[in-house]
Amino acid sequence: MKRLVAILAGLVMVASLSACGKQPVEEINATKAAVEAAAVDGTVYAAEDYKQVNDSLTAAMAEVKVQDEKFFKNYDKASQMLAQAKAQAATVKAKAEAEKELMKQKAIADLAAAQTAVTDAKALLDKAPKGKGSAADVMAMKADVAGMEAAMPEIQPMIDGGDYMGASAKAVAISEKAAGITAAVQEAIDKKAGKK
Repeated sequence: MKRLVAILAGLVMVASLSACGKQPVEEINATKAAVEAAAVDGTVYAAEDYKQVNDSLTAAMAEVKVQDEKFFKNYDKASQMLAQAKAQAATVKAKAEAEKELMKQKAIADLAAAQTAVTDAKALLDKAPKGKGSAADVMAMKADVAGMEAAMPEIQPMIDGGDYMGASAKAVAISEKAAGITAAVQEAIDKKAGKK
């Protein structure tokens, strides 16, 4: 009788240990899918957060590997780590999507500002003082403005293609160059007005 109780107790113990001994394949696959989904925009718009998620997945997979090598496997800790990585991935995905939308709006605003800056520079160039030595400068500035106008149509396709950072950078560069021309022309106008 004692022997039968001992055998039954042993079987119950082995059964409970083997219940924890199954690799959490579904959790692994779900977490990997969540991390891959976060990578789409996360690597660009939330790079630091995405790196942490990737590190969490790597740590969870390392814990799975440790348990794989044991005789009595217990994947509880690995399951918790996978659940945490999956939750982090969802957060990063949402953050990256929000950041991407902000960058899109910024690129659109930067394009509008560049268009205004170029228009203002072109209008002011028509009022530039014409005198000895300034004609060559005005011609060079007009050529610069023409170059900016030619570059402007390249920005909208960048926005449409999702390259918001590139579009924004290009638009800001054009705005700054146009503002420089506007400032130089305005200074020449003010200088000439001061002489009169």
